[in-house]
Parts: sequence; C-alpha cells; structure tokens
Amino acid sequence: MASRLASRLLLRRPAAVLSLLQSSRHARHFSTQLLEGVPRLPKPTCERYFLRNASPYQIWSRSFASENGDLVEAVVPFMGESVTDGTLANFLKKPGDRVEADEAIAQIETDKVTIDVSSPEAGVIEKFIASEGDTVTPGTKVAVISKSAAPSEAHVAPSEETSQKETPPPPPAEKPKVEAKSPKVESVKPQASKLASPSEPQLPPKERERRVSMPRLRKRIANRLKDSQNTFALLTTFNEVDMTNLMKLRTDYKDEFVKKHGVKLGLMSCFVKAAVSALQNQPIVNAVIDGDDIIYRDYIDVSVAVGTSKGLVVPVIRDTEGMNFADIEKGINSLAKKATEGALSIDEMAGGTFTISNGGVYGSLISTPIINPPQSAILGMHSIVQRPVVVDGSILARPMMYLALTYDHRLIDGREAVLFLRRIKDVVEDPRRLLLDI
Repeated sequence: MASRLASRLLLRRPAAVLSLLQSSRHARHFSTQLLEGVPRLPKPTCERYFLRNASPYQIWSRSFASENGDLVEAVVPFMGESVTDGTLANFLKKPGDRVEADEAIAQIETDKVTIDVSSPEAGVIEKFIASEGDTVTPGTKVAVISKSAAPSEAHVAPSEETSQKETPPPPPAEKPKVEAKSPKVESVKPQASKLASPSEPQLPPKERERRVSMPRLRKRIANRLKDSQNTFALLTTFNEVDMTNLMKLRTDYKDEFVKKHGVKLGLMSCFVKAAVSALQNQPIVNAVIDGDDIIYRDYIDVSVAVGTSKGLVVPVIRDTEGMNFADIEKGINSLAKKATEGALSIDEMAGGTFTISNGGVYGSLISTPIINPPQSAILGMHSIVQRPVVVDGSILARPMMYLALTYDHRLIDGREAVLFLRRIKDVVEDPRRLLLDI
C-alpha cells in the first residue's frame, strides 16, 4: 500500500517528493517506501527524476542516516539502473576533517562514471567504515560523521602527543675505548663460478617495476573493445577529404557565428551534419544486428569519443537529425567539459547509433577505429596535413585529411560503406550541398 502510494506521488508530484525527501523528519520512513516502489515505475520516469531532477546521494544517504545521537552515516549513492557496484577509489577527506552538507568525501569508480559519496549533514568525520579498493554497492556505509564534534587540528591521539612531549630523550651512551690495531689486508679474488655468463640476458631488477590494480573504467574499455573484435566482422575503408572550403567557411563566418550563438564554429559540427546526411542516405549503417533480426533506427544519436585522463568515454548527442550547427557545437562543448571534469551521467553515455572519433587532435595521420557496441560503424577523423594534390590539372598544396570508416561487414556491404564515406567527403568538401540537399 505504501509503495503504491509513493509510486503515484512520484509520478504526479515529483517536486513534492523531492522536497519531502530533503526533510530530515520524514526522510527515514518515506524514502524507504519510495525506493521500494521505484522498480515498478516506468523506466523514463525513474531516469528523469532520479538521474536528472533528484540528487540520488541525498535519497540514499538520508535513508540510511543513523539516529544515534549526533552521528550520521554517509553511504554509497544510487549509481544508475545498469550499475550494480563500484570500487571505492579514494577518500577526499581524512578523519577529523570538517565537512559541509552534500560535500564530497569519497569517490566511487564504476564501469562508466566516477560518483561522489557526499556527507548528508554538516559535521566532522569520526571514522571511515570502508577502505580504499573495496567493492561497494548502493547503500554501503562509508563514513560516520558527528554533527556536533569540533574538527581536530592534528590526526594524532592526545595520549601519543603527551607521551612524546614528556618522555625525555635517553642520555648518550659512552663509547668504550678500543686500542687501534693495524688491520690485515688480504687480496680477494672473484670466483669465476659466480660471474654471469656473457650469453645470459641481463634482466632489469623487480624493484624497478610497479604493479597496480587496473581501474574499473579501463577494465570496462578493455572488455568492450575485445568483445567488439570477437563479435563483429570488422572491415575498414578509407578516403581523403580536401578541407579547403570548410576551413574557408569557418574563417569567413567565425566571428558572426560566435556573436549570434555564443559558441565557436568547429570542424566537428560539420562532420556530424555530414554523417547525419550519409546515415539518411544509407540507413543500413544506422542499423544493428540483434540475434536473427536487423533493427533499423529512425533516429540518429551520434556518439563523440572524448579522451580523458582516466580513459576514453563516449557521450551521446541525441536527435542530431533535427539540430543545426550551433546546437551541435553547444552539445559537444557541454559533454566534453563534463567528460574532462568526470561529471558525465550514465544517461549521457547510454545508447548512440553511430560514433565519430577524432584522433587528429593528437596528431594521428591514419588509423583503423574499433566499433563501439551495439553500433555497426564508426568514423575516424585524422590530422589535417598540407599535401600536394592535382586540382584542374595543376599540382597544388591543399589541407588534406584521411577518413576511415570501420563497419560490421556482417550487416553492411562494401558498396554501402564506400558510398557512405563518399557522401561525407562530398559534403565536407562542399558544405553548400547541405543547403540544397544534393
């Protein structure tokens, strides 16, 4: 009865639910009923209010707050529908530190994102319950926080400090007098049996090597890439594109574009628009194999590969078929910033029908990218290099870029793949085709 009531209330009055959850007087009893009712809610509603509007760690941490005096417990927050556990990567605070309400005290590393564990109340950290490297699940207790304790200035027990101050140093021992004698010097000859043979390899000592645990995100990347190689019939086709007209377009309109839209005009938005046009011309590239069926997707969600210090992440720009250049640039900038800060949500990386990876920002001249499952193709951009090309019978230096399309040959034939890549080449070399739809 209580679960059904909580479910209906979340559906109809989400703001009231969130306000109620933030009230310490009702959170303990009501949030447990709410969470019990969540699995029966429609999936979009759960994602909308728990992953976007609500602060999941507030729901979990306040639900598990202890009522033992002034002590509260910080717990692992809700990490998303498809994430069941994570690794406690590191603590951001130490026992005795003062923390404010909702201030991050630890970080949980999952297969997809890094999530903060926050303090449910302002106070002082009494102790940590979990340890770095532990595998934790939503609701796992991480720290105990006192709402009334004062922060400690040093993390040393008082008894230890007193003993260190009061204990006088021992008097120096007297050195016994020893009569000096002339030592006998004997020549030592190296034993031939202990010398290494010239034919034996000289391996570096183990002390010069370090063994560390692989982060969960790197494990996830490794498994997905290997699964892609094992599942798909990977084949890559190449082409090159003359960037002269696109670069001139940027130069001519970059100031007006920034003035009107508040964002710079980059190369990626043009390639996204070109990919949308090519996917509409070759819908099989936007499809995917599912068992014995082929799923055709009538929407285009473009994933953009972003390299971070922790690994590669692939956030998704949704419904790109209805976006203009400014919308795409704003979406890319927002996702790239979140990726750099480690603030991407699981919802922002889920799905995607086609991926674009730009290795050119690192200086890559050419590569064979690997498909991002469950997609069927990926476009690889590369660095722009001045190369001699023949234009109307004359040899000219032009800014050229190699393009690579890796596709699942089980689903996509070579003809469709080549025509797809050729369409991208045509649009990039003459962006006016997008206006005329030719």
